[in-house]
Amino acid sequence: MKTLYLDTFSGISGDMFLGLLLDLGIDQQQLEQELAKLPICGYKLDVGREQRHGIEGCRVQVLCEETHHHRSWSTIDAMLAESELLPAIKTMARKFFRRLGEAEAKVHGIDIDQVHFHEVGAVDAIVDLVGSAIGLHLLSVEKVLCSPLPLSRGMSQCAHGALPLPAPATLEILRDKPVFDSRSDKELVTPTGATIAAVLAEFSSFPAQPLGKAGYGVGGWELDDRPNLLRGILYENISMADDSEQVQLLESHIDDSTPEQLGHLLERLFTAGALDAGYIPLQMKKNRPGTLLKVVCRPVQAAELATLIMHESSAIGVRSNSCDRFRFERRIETVTTPLGPARVKLIFDADKFLRLTPEYDDCRELSQQSGQPLQHIYRLVETVAYEQFDFSLKKGEL
Repeated sequence: MKTLYLDTFSGISGDMFLGLLLDLGIDQQQLEQELAKLPICGYKLDVGREQRHGIEGCRVQVLCEETHHHRSWSTIDAMLAESELLPAIKTMARKFFRRLGEAEAKVHGIDIDQVHFHEVGAVDAIVDLVGSAIGLHLLSVEKVLCSPLPLSRGMSQCAHGALPLPAPATLEILRDKPVFDSRSDKELVTPTGATIAAVLAEFSSFPAQPLGKAGYGVGGWELDDRPNLLRGILYENISMADDSEQVQLLESHIDDSTPEQLGHLLERLFTAGALDAGYIPLQMKKNRPGTLLKVVCRPVQAAELATLIMHESSAIGVRSNSCDRFRFERRIETVTTPLGPARVKLIFDADKFLRLTPEYDDCRELSQQSGQPLQHIYRLVETVAYEQFDFSLKKGEL
């Protein structure tokens, strides 16, 4: 699986991301040919090589005649929908502007159809975002990973006047995403950059893989404490078995909660978003039998789930450790059996199908409705699934 890792030590913006894609090898002429399918004019791509702190990368600037042209979200969405861009590019670009529109609507307390973009709706931002969708398609990138984003403190001038950093729209776009204090008063993460990361990326540490090709997109700031660059590493072939994401492992020793309380806690944890959870028998101090609780969750959920554990059990402390989780890709499909519909989980290593598993809840319901043993239902669902899908095809062709 072709994977792009974004090392955002100095933030991310739309022009930095587009510069990175050009530095990684997309053809500028092909990019401009695809951009020409948009019904906008009066701009020119200025692509060049620049250095930040002695490191060279690609700088992209959109030089345009238009200044502060206001476009509504619905106008931009219709423009993209009716364009002659390839469907995959069109879909991605519309997702970008949908995310921006929803954030602006939330910040201003209006409906998305009333949103009028200012900086974000200008020609340069449209070119940056649509160009990024085109560039990812040209590079055949299937997956994007990203490091936590550095947010700034201070004030920024825009069409609305002075706004605090991070920009309100940026905060809304990055809700539930991992960030940290950059200790910079320059806007390192722009709304367009935040949108690209939020829509495309899974946040994680570097993949546990041999390093791929590195590229750099150059930003407009000259900073004393860091080079204003977006670094990306392109991995040509990451197997899903070797693909990883950063997760948090929560643990607690519990010695005086009832079985009913422990069962209830497990249900609450999964409802609250835990990726996995389970109990292990444990011999504790003073020869007491106890239980070791292990919970796997996304880093942004760790504090919330730790609090839930201490509220819903006798635990008064929870340990937390960061680790990588390796997993295969999975997809849920529904098959129609003579007894009714049932979902199956299809497991893939990259494009290669490995196995399928019927969903327990659906099989249990069919068993109760039909009166047939659960094991018979499992065999029925598996048989129908193998008849319905041609697993000799690639994942996207099923």
